[in-house]
Amino acid sequence: MAGARKVARKQRGAVDELPSGALRVRVYAGKDPVSGKRHDLVEVIPAGPRAEKEAEAALTRLLNQVDEKRHPRTSATVNQLLDRHLETLDVERSTRKTYVGYLDNHVRPFVGQLKAGALDAEGIDSLVAEMRRCRRHCTGRGRGLVDHRTHRPHDCDDRCRPHICRPLANSSARQVVFILSGAYDKAVRWRWVSANPVTQAGKPAAPTPDPQPPSVEDAARIIKEAWRDPDWGTLVWLTMTTGSRRGELCALRWSHVDLATGVVKIRRALGEADGELEEKDTKTHQRRHVTIDPQTVVILTEHWDRWVARAAALGLTLGRDAFVFSIAPDASQPLKPGSVTQRYGRLADRLGIDTHLHALRHYSATELIAAGVDVRTVAGRLGHGGGGATTLRVYAAWLAEVDQRAAAGLLARMPERPAPELDPVERAKTDPRSPTEHLAAELLRRILSGEFAVGGELPPMKQLAAENKLSVGTVHRAVALLKEWGLVEASRGKRARVIAAEHSGDDPAAALATDAPLVEDRAPASSGLLDLEIRHRGKPFRRLTARADPRDAAALSRLLAGALRRAGRDEAEIADYEMDIIAGDQLIATYVDAGP
Repeated sequence: MAGARKVARKQRGAVDELPSGALRVRVYAGKDPVSGKRHDLVEVIPAGPRAEKEAEAALTRLLNQVDEKRHPRTSATVNQLLDRHLETLDVERSTRKTYVGYLDNHVRPFVGQLKAGALDAEGIDSLVAEMRRCRRHCTGRGRGLVDHRTHRPHDCDDRCRPHICRPLANSSARQVVFILSGAYDKAVRWRWVSANPVTQAGKPAAPTPDPQPPSVEDAARIIKEAWRDPDWGTLVWLTMTTGSRRGELCALRWSHVDLATGVVKIRRALGEADGELEEKDTKTHQRRHVTIDPQTVVILTEHWDRWVARAAALGLTLGRDAFVFSIAPDASQPLKPGSVTQRYGRLADRLGIDTHLHALRHYSATELIAAGVDVRTVAGRLGHGGGGATTLRVYAAWLAEVDQRAAAGLLARMPERPAPELDPVERAKTDPRSPTEHLAAELLRRILSGEFAVGGELPPMKQLAAENKLSVGTVHRAVALLKEWGLVEASRGKRARVIAAEHSGDDPAAALATDAPLVEDRAPASSGLLDLEIRHRGKPFRRLTARADPRDAAALSRLLAGALRRAGRDEAEIADYEMDIIAGDQLIATYVDAGP
């Protein structure tokens, strides 16, 4: 500094006089282990008659601090401390693997070779700053680096992009600091070091809780889509109603399900480590009982009956210790948690919903709280530790209820369970999914419209294939489906001939082909799967699908009231709503409830 006059000098340190008359003591303390920058200990002594003596004392003290850092009481390195810490750590294998990954990637390369006593709070702060800078710990130039989509050998595509520095997530950086803190706590007990430097370092801020459960409308769409496969629909439903973690449901056995009393016992969890499944304790080491509502009891009973029937058909017996959700015919092998997450992700992508499997746990918590259940009961159902502290921090506090009311309250807010699907052959008429079914439905429409008259022949298979850009095999299967519907007859070597164009009143396709008059006298009387669009004072409010008779006003009133109740609306204002009843793309009725 300009104008400074050197009044004393010692090896590795100096005392400088500043223009203000104060004395600055500076001692060289080596290089920062993370950034490589020069590291000095600095202290300023205010001007005064005793300033020089105080400066000499400060210089001696700082030099002693440097010597203590260079010559700690143990010669063990940070790497050796971490190894010893992991040896004595009692955690699950998957948790240990996570810890090892954090240490290998973010700690050992920077401070691993330091003596354990030489790492101080400043070094830890530098380590945290480096994690905030770049999770890959690049040199800072970034030239030539590529962020690959996988670490395995591969041909790069558009997913492999030039490296862009991204910080390590705050939650991950906090976990790294906590692992270090745990290791140094043991080092203090073992007398390797005199103090834990992590306690003096700054810790990354805890991430702000931001639960994002699916909306009631999205939850209804998720349930409807999942129920295309009843086993998968049961798993998604149980996740919503119990709020269980994916590993807990994958480890759930029938011996833990008491259908008589309506209780599910969460005992164990399933994890994956090194490609292998491992049954372990739950995340918070809690064993809990979760009460389920009567509808969920029915769903699980049907689920059990399906599995018993499948096993019996193969000459197998389903034991009470079998897994509730399994990939084996006798339910002896559980689902993999990772596979459950991937399947749910694909379901959400198909529906265009930005969500993930864990959000169903948030859905259960928020709906329980909205139903007026007290936070301790919610925490107990979810398995949160700390007597509800986590639940309070994430979801805040609401009214008090008991667990039995929790189950009943959640059922009242659950989306309606989808009606059982039609037989696949009949379902294809109104809900075609494959190219075969789409072609068969199109040919059905043309037959019903009279384009293909009774007694006439369908175009040749090759012509239909060319017109619809399909394979001849797909056309053959579509014609076979028409034959099952009783519309055509076909034999080898001959073109398919139309034999019928009308169907009974139970046929959804026939219902669509008839005149579909409006409300009063013209709604078809048969029950079927209908789309219901609800408006509130003319504005769209809800859309749902249900099996109902358009002429049954009482049934329509119950459907409308149920939709309002699930949305938290006042049923007394039901007269402000109107409900369009739609079959296919055709409006067949509009229902208005006059209220009590």
